[in-house]
Amino acid sequence: MQFKVPQFLDIEDKIFGPFTFRQFIYLAGGGGMCFVLFKLLGFWWSVIPILLFGGFSLALTFYRPNSKPFVEVLQAGFKYFFQDKLYVWKRRVNKTPVAPKKDTVGVSEKGTSQPGRKLDGSKLRDLAWSLDVLDLKKQ
Repeated sequence: MQFKVPQFLDIEDKIFGPFTFRQFIYLAGGGGMCFVLFKLLGFWWSVIPILLFGGFSLALTFYRPNSKPFVEVLQAGFKYFFQDKLYVWKRRVNKTPVAPKKDTVGVSEKGTSQPGRKLDGSKLRDLAWSLDVLDLKKQ
């Protein structure tokens, strides 16, 4: 038996003429706010706030940057603005290598000599301690 599988689930239904329910709410809210501002402040004092609220309402309704609703862009902006940020520092490597001093010769962990590295007693002690601690075969 075959069943019909619904497709295009992410598309909202048009309820109020050419508008979806969400678009209608954005337009009705913006229009209502513009009407309230007009009644409270009069025409000349409310021109700029009416343009701001009307423009914002129209942007919420119709503007889709990168095929995403404008509400999602606003949410991402607020989230970025208010969340903690992690700054990662990367050390730059000099392009010109520094020549090692010829008078200091150290011994590496493998026992071979390397110019420019000097191991003193405390570093040797730390290295021996870390080898003893990490040696699992001693147990």
